[in-house]
Amino acid sequence: MPEPSDAAADAAEPSLEEQIAAYQREFQDLDPQVEQVVSALQRLNRRMNVAYGRQTSTLGLSNAEWEVLKALVVSGAPYQLGPGELAKRLGLTPAAMTHRIDRMASEGLVTRDRDENNRVRVIVELTHEGREKWLEAMRLASVFEEDLLQDLSGEERQLLGQVLTRLLRRVEDAQPDADGRLSDLD
Repeated sequence: MPEPSDAAADAAEPSLEEQIAAYQREFQDLDPQVEQVVSALQRLNRRMNVAYGRQTSTLGLSNAEWEVLKALVVSGAPYQLGPGELAKRLGLTPAAMTHRIDRMASEGLVTRDRDENNRVRVIVELTHEGREKWLEAMRLASVFEEDLLQDLSGEERQLLGQVLTRLLRRVEDAQPDADGRLSDLD
């Protein structure tokens, strides 16, 4: 029977090099340079999401709540959107968005009121507490992000940003409907 540390090592994710070698063994047409870039981006994204999730959880926020706060802040003052617009921006069904807004309203992060000019329309608005939570999450994220990029010069950061933006635009152009999730994963 393996020692616990051996079992943990056996369960560890293979290195990028090991993964690419296995892929090449099974799929000879693989371009290892392309696979290295794509696999590194996927792993980086996954690990960053875990790090951000840990940070937001220290503030009593879920990643899902963070996404709503972010959408409201990005909309600009007075930080209001309708539930349908929020659902569209986050790639959620209206029912999933309603559930999320209910939870956040009960936590005091947002309010939900009828539009005085159109009583059928509902407005979701960021509260002072919600904005403070967003600001604190941004403070934590900026420390993490600065640490992440500390070994890159200003020129390298700029170049990396430009290259990643080009890749993002290519995916957005090829997959215009891939901007969010189709169901709530909370």
